[in-house]
Amino acid sequence: MSCPAIASPSRRGFLKTSGAAGLVLAFHIPFGGEAAAQDLPAKPEINAWVVVKPDDTIVIRIARSEMGQGTLTGLAQLVAEELDADWSRVTTEYPTPGQSLARNRVWGSFSTGGSRGMRDSHEYVRKGGAGARMMLVQAAAAEWKVPASECVAANSVITHTPSGRTTSYGKVASAAGKLAPPAAADIALKDPAQWKLAGKRLARLDTVNKTNGSQVYGMDLTMPGMLNAAIKDCPVFGGKVKSFDAAAIEKRPGIKKVLQIGDSAVVVVADTWWRARSALEAMPIVWDEGPNAKLSSLDIAATLKAGLVADDAVIGNQNGDARAAIASAVRKVEAVYSYPYQNHATMETMNATARWTPELCEVWTPTQNGEAALAAAAEAAGLPPAKCEIYKLHLGGGFGRRGAVHDWVRQAVEIAKAMPGTPVKLIWSREEDMLHGRYHPVTQCKMTAGLDAKGEITGVHMRISGQSILASVAPQSIKDGKDPVVFQGLNAPGPEASIGYTFPNLLVDHAMRNPPVPAGFWRGVNLNQNAVYLECFIDEIAHATKQDPLALRRKLMVNSPKHLAVLNAVAQRVGWDKKPAKGVFRGLSQTMGFGSYVAACAEVSVDKAGKLKIHRIVAATDSGHAVNPQQIEAQVEGSFVYGLSAALFGECTVKNGRMEQDNFSTYPVMLLADMPKVETIVMPSGGFWGGVGEPTIAVAAPAVLNAIFAATGKRVRDLPLKNHSLKA
Repeated sequence: MSCPAIASPSRRGFLKTSGAAGLVLAFHIPFGGEAAAQDLPAKPEINAWVVVKPDDTIVIRIARSEMGQGTLTGLAQLVAEELDADWSRVTTEYPTPGQSLARNRVWGSFSTGGSRGMRDSHEYVRKGGAGARMMLVQAAAAEWKVPASECVAANSVITHTPSGRTTSYGKVASAAGKLAPPAAADIALKDPAQWKLAGKRLARLDTVNKTNGSQVYGMDLTMPGMLNAAIKDCPVFGGKVKSFDAAAIEKRPGIKKVLQIGDSAVVVVADTWWRARSALEAMPIVWDEGPNAKLSSLDIAATLKAGLVADDAVIGNQNGDARAAIASAVRKVEAVYSYPYQNHATMETMNATARWTPELCEVWTPTQNGEAALAAAAEAAGLPPAKCEIYKLHLGGGFGRRGAVHDWVRQAVEIAKAMPGTPVKLIWSREEDMLHGRYHPVTQCKMTAGLDAKGEITGVHMRISGQSILASVAPQSIKDGKDPVVFQGLNAPGPEASIGYTFPNLLVDHAMRNPPVPAGFWRGVNLNQNAVYLECFIDEIAHATKQDPLALRRKLMVNSPKHLAVLNAVAQRVGWDKKPAKGVFRGLSQTMGFGSYVAACAEVSVDKAGKLKIHRIVAATDSGHAVNPQQIEAQVEGSFVYGLSAALFGECTVKNGRMEQDNFSTYPVMLLADMPKVETIVMPSGGFWGGVGEPTIAVAAPAVLNAIFAATGKRVRDLPLKNHSLKA
């Protein structure tokens, strides 16, 4: 596979728009037609989104990444719907970011994160399908010498209504691809009420290959002459390589090269990865551990605790005067919560295969953002993006780790650069992956509420102290000391992550404290801890004022009908007004994030020995539109596996400047025996497009924590639960 010639933005400009943060803003996204006249490939492309082969096979191009969440199938459904395609003939392929750059970024953003796969691209991919259908119909009409208005398309067949003549998409595809595409403004999209493929519970397109073992992941990739590389980076954050003894291992069988990468890593290249890894483990390395060698979790916690009462906080949301209302309140309720570092812990560790020459750099890798990977590769290669290419593979888990930062891609390219013309596959060991992640940020939160004589809330102050993700991955995005991502789920009413409660006086602020541990976007991001803080505190207020937790939430949601709707749906399904089984207790939570409204109710029991059993979670999701309800259900179930794993076990602790957890033996995940029954309510209300991959993670932990209090009378204000005794 070779890189196409690219005449496009400068290297500097491309790196600025597609670089470290993986954020691409303010770019033009054609619907796919206008690229068709440029450098038309040999295969019968209708437009950038749709290829129709003579045998009627339809190839739909998907720019976003598939990492188990079903985006590939959902986007294909949207395109196929507007194309009026025969779903049984649909296949997919990834375009490359290099090709996209060459064609004026015709596929738009390649970033797959923040549950934006469909909600940010639905309109232009649908126009790609609709535009292709119009061109196919026009080609058939031209062949029949009839007006296109007399022709209709359905199930990949075009019919001339007056005469009854028919033809298939494959028979007219070549002619259609030569037509001038319709203007985007002339393309009308279907009303969702007319959908026949979108909105349906269709089987995923990637299931068969994953179940029969034919799916190739990055770690599976092989090619002629390929070598394998293992890497060891300084385990202390901010540390460097002081020295290493290559002579001690370089004569071992299969060893090809030993080299240092950057300031902090040593690499061994061999004919097999195991030989490379074994030699690396045996090689003497001396580290310069640097200024963070004595850093501990206790140090970090003390820094965050001081931030809870500091004056240098930045306001995220406010109305009225919360401080004054609390100061004059008859009664105060106060609680301090904390949330730990957590690892992405993807099943497939970081890996990439790179081949470098002075004329071309190619990288094969699982990535959540092909454009950011291309930018990282170009910078490491010392070549313009026009001479680089990324070939994206399905991801064995992403969860945010493979999106914003592409450190493993840079490393792979630097290794390949030392061995020109030779493909080299770099695989991080599990330990390397765990010790060099981009961790879910650590925070603490002080919640304070003022109450009047009747127990009504007069004011709420929510002070968050802790790490900023943007300060770690995209410091240029910090404006006036504010990281807007910190306030997910706490924003003023609006389309993204808004708070569902109305308080007469509210103040939400953040004291930014950034330890030298790299933070990153972790599935659900800051919505996770913010939901714990707010939803558990609402529960505390309910019990302090002897109110039913559901009734209090309903009272506070008078101005938030969509928040209230999902909460009511959960309460009705679980039978909140009826007593649960003996020994079973319930907890509620709700939030809004990534454009969707979600709520959950957990049912738990705690035995005399303090053993927790989560029996059932009922969850409701309103994502506006539901492209594939079956996938939404699977996403909700999977999100609870991830969210409950974090709540039960997920904690990364720092000792002597490094993470203590280096494998699943010290960072356990949920087992089947721990998994509750999940009941998912998919309730799209229409009119907007929300995400589904991340929002429900956030309601898992607070629902369980509130149920634990109902069962035991104990408030758990810091996670994970493995650190607490629930014994009566």
